[in-house]
Amino acid sequence: MYFDDGTFFDYDGDPENTRRQVKALGEPGDLEGYERFHADAKAIFQRGFLELGYTHFGDLGTMLRIVPDLLRLDAVRTLFSFARKYFKSPKLRQVFSFETLLIGGNPLSVPAIYAMIHFVEKTWGIHFALGGTGALVRGLVQKFEELGGQMRYNAEVKKINVVREGRKKIAKGVTLADGSVLEADIVVSNADYAHTYLKLIEPQYRFWHSDIIVKKRPQSMSLVVIYFGFKADGTEGQKLRHHNIILGPRYEGLLKDIFGRKVLAKDFSQYLHIPTLTDPSLAPPGHHAAYTLIPVPHNGSGLDWDLLGEPFVNKVLRFLDERGYLPGLMERLVHKSFITPDYFEHTLNSYLGNAFGPEPILAQSAYFRPHNRSEDIANLYLVGAGVQPGAGTPSVMMSAKMTARLIAEDFGLMGEEKRSLEPPQPAEPVAGD
Repeated sequence: MYFDDGTFFDYDGDPENTRRQVKALGEPGDLEGYERFHADAKAIFQRGFLELGYTHFGDLGTMLRIVPDLLRLDAVRTLFSFARKYFKSPKLRQVFSFETLLIGGNPLSVPAIYAMIHFVEKTWGIHFALGGTGALVRGLVQKFEELGGQMRYNAEVKKINVVREGRKKIAKGVTLADGSVLEADIVVSNADYAHTYLKLIEPQYRFWHSDIIVKKRPQSMSLVVIYFGFKADGTEGQKLRHHNIILGPRYEGLLKDIFGRKVLAKDFSQYLHIPTLTDPSLAPPGHHAAYTLIPVPHNGSGLDWDLLGEPFVNKVLRFLDERGYLPGLMERLVHKSFITPDYFEHTLNSYLGNAFGPEPILAQSAYFRPHNRSEDIANLYLVGAGVQPGAGTPSVMMSAKMTARLIAEDFGLMGEEKRSLEPPQPAEPVAGD
């Protein structure tokens, strides 16, 4: 994690090195504050993840039962306010609150329950699939097909078919863009939550997810993602790592611009990903493949990305070059492409071009986040970033298990399958203890 003044925090997983850096980077008392943060984040992790991580909050009673615990753990205040309790240093407040941006959450408004992310990482580590995300996708497809599944590509769904049987509304399949109909006993949508209800289901079948209700939900921010390839000069690994957070001169002000004012600020922060430092096979010999991800407002902002996109992308790449992160990058570039909020909205069918579904504020977490079993339509289920538990690859995989369990329960399939749906248990002892 690089700060705008050139100082950095190396989040390397070594607990003693972490403490040394906290002491060096922080202010008097911050090391003791870190010890308290560490203990309190662990308590939130144990209750919020190990005990409740795979809980589907489908009814209000389930939520009400955990409210006393959330209050006791001080997990309902905002994450940034939570970090501020323990650290005087503005830099350390950023270090221990930024992670929710990776799941679309504003540290200034998400609840402190998300401090558990810190301990999820400490417990199971950070993993990378050799071959990149493409390899992970291919592995999932292989498993799906081994189980008897069939993939249909270039088959956009235009409508979820619903019929009435008495007073009951039941999903019966989907209609594709080419007009063909696929009949089904169960429909599971991993499309964007808002798109599923607003575009795929006719209004007369929706009560709990009417247009007014869905559109009132605050959406997460969007992204500009720049994919680029460049000639290696052998120095990349001296300063940079596989994962790099490069923060701008402002933190709270920039977050307010992105999430609140919804304007494109002159400054920016970014996540620079250079997987070829770990896996050289992802680029031709003598080259690196990378992307850098910049949080920006979603399309509720009215920003014209046809006009803004190219200049903004060049500004970011020049920054990496001129600030010495990748010296000479502009001359070394061999490929550049990018996506903007328009890609999320018009290609991925993501409402307002959001990148992570409904924003994970307290009013859209646990029971208050869209449910994986539709309240409006029988045999319709949702899965993915827009529903419980939330966004990010680990959470989406958890969402898949939650939805699978709900289907198994509803159709009397709980038995041998149950064991395969149980949450993982951490190895002992927990790293960093």
